[in-house]
Amino acid sequence: MSELKFEEVSLRYGTLRAVDDVSLTVPPRQVVGLVGESGSGKSSLAAAAVGLVPPTSGRILLDGVDVQRLRRRDRRLQMVFQDPYSSLDPRMSIGQSIAEAMPRGVDRRTEVARLLALVNLDPGRATSLPSRLSGGQRQRVALARALAGQPKVIIADEITSALDVSVQGAVLNLVRDLQRQLGLSMLFISHNLAVVRYVSDRIAVMREGKIVEEGPAEQVLAGPRHPYTRELLAAAPSRHTRLLEEASR
Repeated sequence: MSELKFEEVSLRYGTLRAVDDVSLTVPPRQVVGLVGESGSGKSSLAAAAVGLVPPTSGRILLDGVDVQRLRRRDRRLQMVFQDPYSSLDPRMSIGQSIAEAMPRGVDRRTEVARLLALVNLDPGRATSLPSRLSGGQRQRVALARALAGQPKVIIADEITSALDVSVQGAVLNLVRDLQRQLGLSMLFISHNLAVVRYVSDRIAVMREGKIVEEGPAEQVLAGPRHPYTRELLAAAPSRHTRLLEEASR
């Protein structure tokens, strides 16, 4: 079990303050859904967590250790990115992409087969190139690759937004099942409150670089305190909501 904690984190790009004094905790074995419109700072916060950009101020802690001090080979924190079409090397088979993320001493062929089965893909597809897969299948491979590092915390950044609506429910079911089965802590980022509602134990709402509301999912959804949260609830697309309700049956 691991905890990811943001302590008064700010992030600037030149004069733009993308993240503004954010404090947020992802508790062990829970999913925190981070929701907000494009440009609210969600992806910038995620990028800082995995070391792609350093925070301007504040700290990001994984089990009490500043993530900037973690060793390069420390795989406890993994990220799954938005675009399944650009996240995989087109020249590598999906088995090679997954094996690349594994720690030393692992039987790679056996582990690749296990991970593909875990994300509901035929292990026989290990030799396939990404170009032979659909977007939903590629995102499953991206999940398998993240799991190959044997992480305790996963950041999922808009992982369904590039997928057809008909595929999103299946991927979300998979994410929810994997999180529960493996006991992962997860920061699940989306601009879509219907998606966040489906997978999250807690919900944080981000606007203009700040967390404007945070709490247990049922509490935030049943009694939103901030006007922006109420706007997001009113704007949640009914078609998507119906799809997720059907997927949960």
